[in-house]
Amino acid sequence: MAASAPSAAITALVPYVAIVGAAEASAEELAAAEAVGALLGGAGAVVVCGGMGGVMAAGCRGAREAGGTAVGILPGLDRSVANRWVTVAITTGLGELRNGVIVRCSDAVIAIGGAYGTLSEVALALNTGVPVVGLGTWEIDGIEHMGSPAEAVARALELAQR
Repeated sequence: MAASAPSAAITALVPYVAIVGAAEASAEELAAAEAVGALLGGAGAVVVCGGMGGVMAAGCRGAREAGGTAVGILPGLDRSVANRWVTVAITTGLGELRNGVIVRCSDAVIAIGGAYGTLSEVALALNTGVPVVGLGTWEIDGIEHMGSPAEAVARALELAQR
């Protein structure tokens, strides 16, 4: 007998939290992203990211190693370019415009470090009312800065439930 799919009501309760940050990140940012991913995955949240390297790969690795799900929203049309820890690879063909998709399918965003792509994701989130929690990222009004991965995840999950 095949397992039944979760009901829409149960699926709607699962928080989707984006992890955004630079593809070329520092060792400290990568460690933070992996810890954030592990904490989110362990809490049953779905991790959403750009699906490529750096902070995105570290967050996916943490989520997967904790038994969680990692969704990669890819810029191109080739699923094979996703990092190896992505559970579900979604191709868009949108290039950097896929940042809007990442934000719009997330209940909260955790920004870790970052470059201009991260800045665009933060701006899109803040502009559309998606809460943003930050770890060593841009100093912008509206971002709730936290001191540790555990604090960032706890706050993002709280905000995602609102």
